[in-house]
Amino acid sequence: MRSRTGGEILVDQLVAQGIDHIFCVPGESYLAVLDALHDASIQVTVCRQEGGAAMMAEAHGKLTGRPGICFVTRGPGATNASPGLHIAMQDSTPMILFVGQIERGVREREAFQELDYRAAFGAMVKWATEIDDAARIPEIVSRAFHVATSGRPGPVVIALPEDMLTEMAEVADAPACQVVETHPSLGQMAELQKLLHGARNPIAILGGSRWSEAAVQRFKRFAERFDLPVACSFRRQMLFPADHSSYAGDLGLGVNPKLLGRIKDADLVLLVGGRLSEVPSQGYTLFDVPSPAQKLVHVHPDAGELGRVYIPHLAINASPTAFSAALESVHPPASLPWSEATREAHAAYLAWSDPTTVRHPGALQMGEVMAYLRDKLPKDTIFCNGAGNFATWVHRFWPFRTYGTQLAPTSGSMGYGLPAGVGAKRVQPGSTVVVFAGDGDFLMNGQEFATAVQYGLPILVVLLDNGMYGTIRMHQEREYPGRVSATLLKNPDFVAYARAFGGHGERVERTEDFAPALERAIASGQPAILHCLLDPEAITPALSLSQIREKALASRETRGQPAG
Repeated sequence: MRSRTGGEILVDQLVAQGIDHIFCVPGESYLAVLDALHDASIQVTVCRQEGGAAMMAEAHGKLTGRPGICFVTRGPGATNASPGLHIAMQDSTPMILFVGQIERGVREREAFQELDYRAAFGAMVKWATEIDDAARIPEIVSRAFHVATSGRPGPVVIALPEDMLTEMAEVADAPACQVVETHPSLGQMAELQKLLHGARNPIAILGGSRWSEAAVQRFKRFAERFDLPVACSFRRQMLFPADHSSYAGDLGLGVNPKLLGRIKDADLVLLVGGRLSEVPSQGYTLFDVPSPAQKLVHVHPDAGELGRVYIPHLAINASPTAFSAALESVHPPASLPWSEATREAHAAYLAWSDPTTVRHPGALQMGEVMAYLRDKLPKDTIFCNGAGNFATWVHRFWPFRTYGTQLAPTSGSMGYGLPAGVGAKRVQPGSTVVVFAGDGDFLMNGQEFATAVQYGLPILVVLLDNGMYGTIRMHQEREYPGRVSATLLKNPDFVAYARAFGGHGERVERTEDFAPALERAIASGQPAILHCLLDPEAITPALSLSQIREKALASRETRGQPAG
């Protein structure tokens, strides 16, 4: 052992844990860490705002299954990063946020940018703590990695007092963290086989985290042996290939009614990895709470999630990785009475997701745009999006076929797509990365386009501009038809925006403009924005704004309510 500063000890722990990339916004509160990074083998991405940095780290955690690492400064730096923490918590993503902190000797005087991080983030993350002694850095960082990756993964916050980071200490590095696996028992797998043999109309739903490419392939083989229909949870479509004959669709927003009917009519539901929270459960209406009418087999790596909302017929405390490996021991019955239903489920998904059948108001037809992207882009393209009605075009009409290709927040956070795309391209430079964004969504973290330019990351941003917060406007028309309030936007010229940062920009007003604009954007080799002008009436693939308003007015009239 040698004497090292707290900053050096901390960086050495990250190296020991296999971290090769971090995201940050620099701050004077952790200068000792920045100095230690100068000589380390860790690659650093400097971001423009802490929210973007935290979202990049969260995206890294989603792609790799290892904690994404983010450093921010104290006070406002930490609070700016909070959206990324909330996403990581609701999305079950491993992540560690290191926050600079005031010196230990001036606590509780409301010193410059002072904040109690345990109190501020304790209810938002899996663990929030502060390191008071440089000699305890290896212990606490090791624990943080275990907490972030064990059970249901999630975020950890560690505060770093400024004087602690310059303190000298002699302490050994902690060994690399090994993720604790939870495995199903032989008895549980035998019970699962018995339930499947007795079923007439089963379906599987995949969600959550703790998956891997190998786990996805193993579950695919299981679905093939049982000819089992498989659906994916909200924004977890990369867990099963959309072109597989067993794929039945996804449980998102604006879900296929035929899929909902199939799940409600099922006699056995195998839920693997997911929580079946509010969105995929359609507002907790898909299953009765707490006792589903369907026999529910719930597989989850965190025992605390089993029985939390739904009481399962069979609860299996296991990670998707371990559970999928154990499926090799489960054998199908001699006959599969649900095979025809599986064919029907896949046919219904194909019809629902066919972009060529969609027409909406306006000169730019998004159905044709999606059809072109399906033909043009490689199947392992990483799609990133934040929140808004625009995301429907990706979730419904892009066929996810490869694991690790979907970065989208189940928390519904706006502004996620661009930083997620930058983070993905930074750590996987060989991948094609496409960001779908709305006009309101994009400008919540639009400054991170500068980060893409700084590091030469040729991401493609498809920016759909309808001049409003479209999702909220849609809900306004449903609940308060014709009473538009606080949802209109006046946007900049996003082509000029892209060029001002040093990227490539194209304006797309008509369907026929999109393909050549995309070709030029790709050929530029630069981060690019395709500024797509979408008719405000084109609010969903199925209904226009006017149709939504008219339906709401008709419903009010039927109920004898005033129109306004």
